[in-house]
Amino acid sequence: MISVEEARQLIAATTVDFGIEEVGLLQCLGRVLAQVVLADRDYPPFNRVTMDGVAILSSRFGSGQCVFPVEGIQAAGSAQLTLHDANNCLEVMTGAMLPKGCDAVIPYEQIEIKDGIAKLLTEEVKPLQNVHLQGTDSKAGQKLLSPGAIITPAVVGLLAASGLNKVQVKRLPKVAVCATGDELVEIDETPLPHQIRQSNSYMLLSTLQAENISASRHHLTDDPAAMKDQLREIIASNNVVLLSGAVSKGKFDYLPQVLNGLGFETIFHGIAQRPGKPFLFGKIKNGPVVFGFPGNPVSTFVCYHLYFKPWLHQSIGKEHQPLKAFLGRPVTFKPNLAYHALVQLSYPEGRVIASPVDTSTSGDMVMLAQAQGILTLPAGRDEFGTDEAFELTLV
Repeated sequence: MISVEEARQLIAATTVDFGIEEVGLLQCLGRVLAQVVLADRDYPPFNRVTMDGVAILSSRFGSGQCVFPVEGIQAAGSAQLTLHDANNCLEVMTGAMLPKGCDAVIPYEQIEIKDGIAKLLTEEVKPLQNVHLQGTDSKAGQKLLSPGAIITPAVVGLLAASGLNKVQVKRLPKVAVCATGDELVEIDETPLPHQIRQSNSYMLLSTLQAENISASRHHLTDDPAAMKDQLREIIASNNVVLLSGAVSKGKFDYLPQVLNGLGFETIFHGIAQRPGKPFLFGKIKNGPVVFGFPGNPVSTFVCYHLYFKPWLHQSIGKEHQPLKAFLGRPVTFKPNLAYHALVQLSYPEGRVIASPVDTSTSGDMVMLAQAQGILTLPAGRDEFGTDEAFELTLV
């Protein structure tokens, strides 16, 4: 078996650039931007009023004038008006152009308007107050976004403001999720005493949905010939195959030999870790990358987050942010393996505390559902205290 670090290095060496595609603005959320975005105009594109009120020439107030006849109203979305008499004012609405001849806005809360006369109730008016000056956010032609940016709702707003209804993003892989085993039945079936409902495939599909990937779902039975036929079709139409189960040493774990018959190149099979020791990784010659997760739910879940997800993010140019957390209580782990502990998180006094979730086995779905992260405790030692930070993976 290889170490966790070796496994990560080998997986990272197989990353794939899936290219670029153009999608609609409302389909790009969460995707990785693949183009430079330039401002097509100044922003704001004019001197913009930021509060409802009246606009005046501030020097008039400075000379002692506090009563201003109202000439008219400058509405948002209307062409710019001009203040014809500097002793007067114009009512202005938020988002409107600042009228010509005016340089300050006094909000309605600080004025009193009666019979078309605005009386200012403030002691100070500063030039350009409550005015968002043209081009202060960005100038026309300025770079707003670079390739690699994650498209958040705020970024969608910026793209819309820049006039982009289609966006170039990093293309996502086509992924197939395959659950293995004759013991599996569909979730709407009533299992016999020797059967269980499919759960791992749905768990993987949901994690992929969080990455904007709509994967196909398949069930491979414990029949080598049928498994080979199914996999041949799956391999032909996908960039990545995620397998759950049939990679250990069981009498019916045919998957490795079936894959070998389809041109599979094993990069490694087995990592010195718990859970997920039998993890299989490799690729089909001239075909997809294959992640073979052990079938127990915790093993599948942990291997997905620790190995596939970083590979995916690296392939599409999504930055990975390493995190650390302190143990909530000391842990003793005797085997000379890396230990990936499911944890719940708390944040006392600004520290990230990871408290292990006590699972009975790697098949414990109930406790798995309570986990908020995975804390990786390195191999080569068996005592882990609360005064040291370890690698944290959020789930």
